[in-house]
Amino acid sequence: MKIYGVVGYKNAGKTGLMERLVTEISARGISVSTIKHAHHSFDVDHPGKDSYRHREAGAHQVLLASNTRWALMTELRDRAEPPLCDLIEQLAPVDLILIEGYKRDTHPKIEAFRAEPRNALLAPTDPTIRAIATDTPIDSARPTFDLNDTKSIADFILTEVAL
Repeated sequence: MKIYGVVGYKNAGKTGLMERLVTEISARGISVSTIKHAHHSFDVDHPGKDSYRHREAGAHQVLLASNTRWALMTELRDRAEPPLCDLIEQLAPVDLILIEGYKRDTHPKIEAFRAEPRNALLAPTDPTIRAIATDTPIDSARPTFDLNDTKSIADFILTEVAL
């Protein structure tokens, strides 16, 4: 499986770009899965629901299934967050995995960058960032794309990963 990342600071447009890339690349007949890193605690379950109660009771993993989807939740408890490579191994095979976040990992990435909120570019100090998708003109030796030019960004990524 090929992997490619989208990184950037908060409110840089990462999630919107990811959503558009999944739509664009899937429409081309390429299978895509995603991994999203969260810097905060999150829950896909709700207090009082049976699966939540199973986890709260101490279950290491809870698999929740229906006729439309299934989700596997793994409680880390006091264990460290698993590395990205371990999470990738949990996914079913696809052509491309798009990763939002994990900016310190070594996979190739594109940086989403907006003029506001006035953050510095990550790319100048990160050789794994291969291009920049931005809403403002910038001076960079790396390829730059309009943040909303999803087709060109998808073309670039797919060329990078030989798909």
